[in-house]
Amino acid sequence: MTFSFVEILGATGATLTTLCWLPQAVKIIREQDTRSISLPATAAFTFGMLLWFCYGLALKDMPLIMSSAIELVLMTVIVGLKLRLG
Repeated sequence: MTFSFVEILGATGATLTTLCWLPQAVKIIREQDTRSISLPATAAFTFGMLLWFCYGLALKDMPLIMSSAIELVLMTVIVGLKLRLG
């Protein structure tokens, strides 16, 4: 199985943008502190990820589907903790 440059580029971008939220989620879970997180911005970003996920499903684009799904889970955790912790 060979991958084109564009597929590698997309997969790399998807991986980096997905993984960038992991440290934030871990920090919030560990410290139980969400004061520095903007609820409107985080909620809007999470909704945007939901739309990217739906778009990936429509295109049947597995890298987009997987990265969006993982990021959506991470962001849902962050939004949920922001709502719970304030």
